[in-house]
Amino acid sequence: MPDPPARNTYRIEDLAHHTHTTVRTIRAYQDRGLLPRPERRGRANLYSDAHVTRLHQIAHLLDRGYTLASIKEVLDAWDTGRGLAGILGLVAEVEGPWTDEQPDRITRTELDARFGGTPDDDAVAEAVDLGVLEPVPGDPHTFLVPSPQELAVAAELHAAGVPLSAIAGHLRELRGQVEHIAARFLEFTTEYVFARYLADPDHRTDAHAAEAASLVRRLRPLAQQTVDAELARAMRALATRQLRTHLAAQPSPQEPADTRTVPLPAETMDAVEKLVGRERVSAFIALAAEREVRARALDDLAASPHTRTGVHEMP
Repeated sequence: MPDPPARNTYRIEDLAHHTHTTVRTIRAYQDRGLLPRPERRGRANLYSDAHVTRLHQIAHLLDRGYTLASIKEVLDAWDTGRGLAGILGLVAEVEGPWTDEQPDRITRTELDARFGGTPDDDAVAEAVDLGVLEPVPGDPHTFLVPSPQELAVAAELHAAGVPLSAIAGHLRELRGQVEHIAARFLEFTTEYVFARYLADPDHRTDAHAAEAASLVRRLRPLAQQTVDAELARAMRALATRQLRTHLAAQPSPQEPADTRTVPLPAETMDAVEKLVGRERVSAFIALAAEREVRARALDDLAASPHTRTGVHEMP
C-alpha cells in the first residue's frame, strides 16, 4: 500500500521527540536505507507523517526481535507492494527458534557447583564468549542459558575428567563444522524448494509468502533429524572400530606375549563377525592368515627348480 499523504512536517529534532527516538538513530536508519530521506525545503530538511509511521513500524519490529537487516527486507517488500503480513510470517518462521528447548537461568553459585565447586573466571568468560552463557543485565550473579542441554553436556564431560579449556576448544571446532552442515542444507533447500519464491516475482505475494513460511515450518526439523541419524550411524561405526583396535592391541591370556596388532578394514571385521560370530573373530583371522602363509610356502616349494626336476624324473 502507498504511504498516506503527508499532512504534518517535522524537523529532525521534533521527529525524534514525537517518536520517542533520537536524532542519531534517525540518521542511522537513513544511512541503512530503513527510512526515506527528508524533503529539502530551502535550507531545512522536513520529515512527514510517513516518516512517523515508518519509525513506528521499525520500533514494532525491533520489539518483536527482528534484526535491522531483516527489517530492511520486510520494509522493502512493503514498499514494493507485497503484503506485510505474509512477509512478517515468513521472517518470523526463519528468525524464530529452531528448537523446542527452552532457555533457563543459573546463578554463579549454581554454576560453580555444577562444575566441581571451584570458581573459574576464565572458563566463565569463555562460555560467555561462546554464547553458552549470557549475562543478565542488572544482575551480575545470574546468567541466561540459551541451551540447558549444551551446558549439561559440558558438565558431564567435565565430571568425566575433561578440562574446561578442552571442552571450549572442542565446541568451537564443532560449531564451525555444524555451521558448514547448516549452510549446505540451506543451499540444498534453497535450490530445490525456495528458488521459485526468490526468483519469480509472481511468487512474492502475501499468499505465496505464507506458503513459503509453511514450508520452512515443515522443513525445519528435517536438518536436525538428518544430522541426528547420521551422527548416530557414524558414532557407532567409529566407536566400534576404535574399540576393536584397542582390544586387538591387548594380548589375551591365551596369546603369546609378542602378539602384534594389524589394522583391518571395518568392512572385513564386520564380514568375519557375521561369518563366525564376534567371539571367534580373532581365532578365525589367525587361522586364515596361518593357512595362507602355509599355502604360499607350499607354492614356493612346488615352484623351486629342485622340486620341478624331481617331479619330472622317472626311475
